[in-house]
Amino acid sequence: MGLFEIIGHEKQIETLRQSLLNGRLHQAYLFIGPDGIGKRTVALALAQTIHCAELESDFCGACGSCRAIQTGNHADFRILEPLPNKKDISIQQVRELEKALSLRSFSGRQKVAIIDPATLMNWPAQNALLKTLEEPPQGCVLILIASNAGGLLPTVRSRAFALSFAPLPRELIVRFLISRKGKTREQADFLAALAMGSLGAVSKIDNEKMIENRLEWMETLVSLRAGDYRGALNAAEALARNREETLSFLEWAGLWYRDLLTFRIAHAPNQVVNIDMLPQIEEQSAVIEEDDLFSMLSKAGEASQLIQRNLNRRMVLEDLLLRAVERP
Repeated sequence: MGLFEIIGHEKQIETLRQSLLNGRLHQAYLFIGPDGIGKRTVALALAQTIHCAELESDFCGACGSCRAIQTGNHADFRILEPLPNKKDISIQQVRELEKALSLRSFSGRQKVAIIDPATLMNWPAQNALLKTLEEPPQGCVLILIASNAGGLLPTVRSRAFALSFAPLPRELIVRFLISRKGKTREQADFLAALAMGSLGAVSKIDNEKMIENRLEWMETLVSLRAGDYRGALNAAEALARNREETLSFLEWAGLWYRDLLTFRIAHAPNQVVNIDMLPQIEEQSAVIEEDDLFSMLSKAGEASQLIQRNLNRRMVLEDLLLRAVERP
């Protein structure tokens, strides 16, 4: 494994590699882009490249340093993320990180710290981090990872060099699934469409129940007619039983409403993700107003974020599905 074997993001990787070659790495980076597209992979690759014992301006993935970083056991490498059963990154975690970064490097090379997702730092934690961003210790590289910058204080954002990461092209994911995962062209096309540019999502979709549950979820949403408040409440109760399945449903629901909106506006079957549900998509897109589809697409994403923050699943789903039946 090396930098050139990472799927996609060639421009961002080359920017980092050239900065490393020229000794001009920034002391703080902000990697921004949708979840699951490879931001953390690139951050880990940069840390391994800095510390690789075998290669310069790349990493081998096999030496002691590369393996230690991959497993999170390198003395000059830290990953900051919410502790088990916690929903945010605390000020105490940030202070412990600042203390570790202030110590002399064990390897003689730059220390690297990744905060992922940086938007889960609470406000006190972000304010505490400002001290490190304003007066960074020598020989440190700090990488903040976020799906968007909206959850970060402006003072935090302004002190980090931003690199934007885009979803991977569908055809790139298709080739990856065929060449490295042994999928047929048909399977790869289907999974790549559902993944929406995210390799992380591909693994999740392929290993979980999303594919087999899609038909049931589609039938649930299609069955919700305008004014069917009892049906919406019953559906919310059924969908709220398991946290992971609830999140999978909301992820798929976002794709469903995107498909309806895309088909209503463009009438383009080739842009539809759930292509095997085209008859239902055509029917539903004709009876739900464009503004309502925009609203449902937005609310599906908001509902997922709320449940990830451990709000009551049933209440969140009730709010979403009641909105679905409020249309004229």
